Amino acid sequence: MFGDLSGMMGKLKEAQQKVEETKNRLDTVLVDEVGADGKLKITLTANRKIKAITIDDSLLNDAEELEDYLILTLNKAIEKASKINEVEMAEAAKSGMPNIPGMDMFK
Repeated sequence: MFGDLSGMMGKLKEAQQKVEETKNRLDTVLVDEVGADGKLKITLTANRKIKAITIDDSLLNDAEELEDYLILTLNKAIEKASKINEVEMAEAAKSGMPNIPGMDMFK
């Protein structure tokens, strides 16, 4: 009914390994977002781990303004990283999945 079950299990294991490799690689993919007219820069990985925050001294005079810029810029950076992450992880999962008739999950 399912054909070569051990072959499918091997493909699933390969898919799992491919997903793990992709997760590790995404830790090296950096996403930059610049806000506040270039006075604030956020760098994070495609796995959404913050790597750096650079703040121009002129933003340090107003804590409320700085907080607003941080929230806006961080949210934009996280959104960019999430899109990259979703595409890469879907591709990794899809490439290793066995072809099971009737299971067209990734079309």
